[in-house]
Amino acid sequence: MPKNRSKRLRKKLHIGEFQEFGFLVKFTLPNAIEETQIDKFIDQFLAEAIEANGLFFGGGINTESSGFITYSHRDSATDGHRQLVKKWLSAQPIVSNIEIGELEDAWAI
Repeated sequence: MPKNRSKRLRKKLHIGEFQEFGFLVKFTLPNAIEETQIDKFIDQFLAEAIEANGLFFGGGINTESSGFITYSHRDSATDGHRQLVKKWLSAQPIVSNIEIGELEDAWAI
């Protein structure tokens, strides 16, 4: 049964017109990769794929990497953001097994 909630409460709960979407990302780096290479990759990934597109990344990056990506403003990530991240990861020769999830409620996780 749907509840009638005020606009203020819907905003606070991130529901209705205030719902925000993000997506999961998973990828693999080589087992034999050095820590300095991982650090360089992390810096590039965050600068070029995440921050340059107004996104946030929460998760861990190592040989088996996964995380959740959202839009950095009070709004939702889009299919365009998903494609940008996938394209960037695909262009990296050390990255394999890339999985980009569907858009899902960022506050329901």
